[in-house]
Amino acid sequence: MPVSIAREGRVAVVTVDNPPVNALSQALRQSLWDAAENLDADPSVDAVVLLCAGRTFIAGADVTEFGKPPQPPHLPDLVARIEAARKPWVAAIHGSALGGGFEVALACRFRVAHASASVGLPEVTLGIVPGAGGTVRLPRLVPPAVAVEIATTGKPVKAPKALALGLIDRVVDGDLRAGAVAFAAALPPLPPPLRDRPPLAADTGFWDEAAPSVKKAARGEAAPLRVLACLRKATEASFDEAMSFERETFLALRSSPEAAALRHVFFAERAALRPASVKGVEPKTLRTAAVVGGGTMGAGIAAALRDGGISVTLVERDAEALARGLANVAAIFEGAVKRGRLTEADREVRMADLGGTTDYAALADTDLVIEAVFEELSVKRTVFAALATVCRSDAILATNTSYLDPRAIPEGLPNPGRFIGLHFFSPANVMKLLEIVPIPDTSPETLATGFALAAKLRKIPVQAGICDGFIGNRILKRYRAAAEDLVRKGVPITEIDAAMRAYGFAMGPFEAQDLGGLDIAFLQREGARGRGEDVPKTLGDILVQAGRKGQKTGGGWYDYDQGDRAPRSSPVVAQLLAAALTQGETPSDIAEHLVAEMAAEGAAILSEGIAAQPADIDLVEIHGYSFPRRRGGPMFQSGRSNT
Repeated sequence: MPVSIAREGRVAVVTVDNPPVNALSQALRQSLWDAAENLDADPSVDAVVLLCAGRTFIAGADVTEFGKPPQPPHLPDLVARIEAARKPWVAAIHGSALGGGFEVALACRFRVAHASASVGLPEVTLGIVPGAGGTVRLPRLVPPAVAVEIATTGKPVKAPKALALGLIDRVVDGDLRAGAVAFAAALPPLPPPLRDRPPLAADTGFWDEAAPSVKKAARGEAAPLRVLACLRKATEASFDEAMSFERETFLALRSSPEAAALRHVFFAERAALRPASVKGVEPKTLRTAAVVGGGTMGAGIAAALRDGGISVTLVERDAEALARGLANVAAIFEGAVKRGRLTEADREVRMADLGGTTDYAALADTDLVIEAVFEELSVKRTVFAALATVCRSDAILATNTSYLDPRAIPEGLPNPGRFIGLHFFSPANVMKLLEIVPIPDTSPETLATGFALAAKLRKIPVQAGICDGFIGNRILKRYRAAAEDLVRKGVPITEIDAAMRAYGFAMGPFEAQDLGGLDIAFLQREGARGRGEDVPKTLGDILVQAGRKGQKTGGGWYDYDQGDRAPRSSPVVAQLLAAALTQGETPSDIAEHLVAEMAAEGAAILSEGIAAQPADIDLVEIHGYSFPRRRGGPMFQSGRSNT
């Protein structure tokens, strides 16, 4: 049974044990309902503590029931039953109380939590709204502004902050069970259940003022604004009317294409950390790491490693370059403090375990070394030759190459099973994607360690086979070529960019190239041409050869005023490209056409075994290339999804 009941004097302890995350399956809902019925009828019980076994409180709905007809007791009914219990319930929260789990906790008369616990309503991340009264009870517990922040962002709230906001009643240090039982045995005066409390008043004009900021943060997603509407309804209508409105909204969104796309991404992300390729393989423990190269990418990788609690040594060729590299890392953490993402104490902790050296010998006992030097094969080979002479034979050695064939890099490396490609995306401390690229010699243990590292750094790992550009940059190349082809056929650059922004991208393909620099891809094409490869001349080549490399030169596909990043249509570009333009049929829907091109390249990647499954390609595009999450990825949009 997923629920057991024990006694501590006149306190009943209801323990949920439904591994792995105590999800609200039909069996658990029924067991909790039965417990509420039985305990209400027991005269020896004065109060009830709701506790969970395992690593977390009720973490939410049972995802295996998604898409299936719901079976009674339905969650809203269970929440109402607990709320109406004649004996007051105390939720004892550890781990996470999210979604339906937090709605159950809101039904309890009191909530206590371990200091490390968190609570929240993340339904918007799945394209839906809470469906069991979360938006109706929350404004009866906290001010409207707090309710809006919690429910429209879906971000969890840690216990200390939850206590300050009034979401919970006590933080328990030490034994949660003992603390919750002691709290229940000496209950303060009972407040009315949330359904019987009036909602906290909003300032005049609050809801109208909140809408634009929620809409902006939603970036086209429907659920955040629908959550806002539910919260507003909760403050302006009766409890029952607000419950009906929330439920209707929930049911309408649950079957929407956006919710289907977001569920697809959710399941893909869950599976990403546990791929079949490393099942049953124990990863190495990583306590120390080194990053060779302190430029933008190397500094970002070093910062990401420190964020993950790994001690880092930065390696550079001389003292001057090392000082610049360490300053680059320090600037990342200082910026995070200014933006409120880190405290000053957090920054000091991160910098305390960041060292630097110009001597490879200092890496003799390092667990992991990541090379992030210039994208030139001879330079990278020199680095790994040096590492081979000083590092432990079992130290994992990784390259961050984005285009080079990683098989060519560890030439002559002893124990090549420890070598792997770890392709971070810039800025590496922010971007969540990590392409993991094993070579044929890479050992299963090394591969498993790459995935474990991604989990430690809170990144989304995707295993990629070896080809030009791996998964992401190969699709990017096709996307950009297809966009250029539209320009050749007479479609304005501005129209293409506008279409992709309307689809949900932060920038169109040409704006994005101007931001990153057109010369980067140009140099890669020139390198391929220098190796004798047949690489056709692109429109981007014409611009670079005319000195237009993007924002950094004041002009690329667009013109830019000094100090202003706003793109302006360029008559110079029109003149430069005029001779290359042709006539041809153009698509009626630009975004649909370009996404189809991405999906077609994805299909080729799958057929060649470069990616294991369509969902992996979607994750690469979402987390590495800003494909709109609410669209599910190019493979999902093309109907090639495997989830």
